Amino acid sequence: MLRQRTLKSQTRAIGVGLHSGQRVELTLRPAPPDTGIVFRRVDLPVPVEIPMSAASVSDTRMATTASNGSAKVATVEHLMSACAGLGIDNLIIDITAEEVPILDGSAASFLFLLQNAGVVWQNAARQFIRVTQPVEIRDGEGAQVRWARLEPYHGYRLSFEIVFDHPAVDSTGQRVSFDMGTGSYSRDIARARTFGFTRDVETMRVNGLALGGGLDNAIVMDDYKILNAEGLRYDDEFAKHKILDAIGDMYMLGKPLLASYTAFRSGHELNNRLARALMAQPQCWEIATFEDEAMAPPGFAQLAPAW
Repeated sequence: MLRQRTLKSQTRAIGVGLHSGQRVELTLRPAPPDTGIVFRRVDLPVPVEIPMSAASVSDTRMATTASNGSAKVATVEHLMSACAGLGIDNLIIDITAEEVPILDGSAASFLFLLQNAGVVWQNAARQFIRVTQPVEIRDGEGAQVRWARLEPYHGYRLSFEIVFDHPAVDSTGQRVSFDMGTGSYSRDIARARTFGFTRDVETMRVNGLALGGGLDNAIVMDDYKILNAEGLRYDDEFAKHKILDAIGDMYMLGKPLLASYTAFRSGHELNNRLARALMAQPQCWEIATFEDEAMAPPGFAQLAPAW
């Protein structure tokens, strides 16, 4: 039986929020089968649980924010992506502020944190959302068109194409495809950092965003070039970060996907609309489990390799 997974032991991290600039502590704890991934705002007078689901997403401006009533937790996508990359189904995350720390701007620090805690199998079948019919969200016309689509696939494959009218971005790979069954998430995707432009920073900060951002946790560009002295981690780091984000955003479904995800100029908002559209069409998906691990897609029955 292909089983659910959680952490072997608890682990902690301290950092600052990318947009809030607030200091924040995370404590990640093992959780029983069928818990899902749940944040707990332990800084509130009465702690509030915020289960991760497509329906709990309340804001997608610059990041993915989930809410339960007035309690919210922002910028969850990189940690969610790391959980998806390691196949972690059940996790309790105590957090002391309303935004997940940005750490180095990628999912790599979260992966390291989770792998150091250890990943263990649990005595319950892992449930997948198997897409059985295509679902698509499309916006705009002509040069402004953007879309995201899910189609049937025995495994989990993602393809993303970006278009940015910027010389530093245009000189890199614009299109990336990645198959989760390769087991190479930590090597090929997790280290891709978020990115932004100096021309946008002042406007963002006036609006209370990017207050914790800098060259140590993002790729920053002026009108012509990348300002980070070390350059890029991948030749196609911009497109790979979009894949990283998409993996995290789609893991908000609450279960891993068996599907092919394809997107053109998508982002957090379109990804969440796609997830909601899928849930709203039960004829387009089914719950799948694998009593015989040999019937699972290649690579899905193994724990992700360490660094």
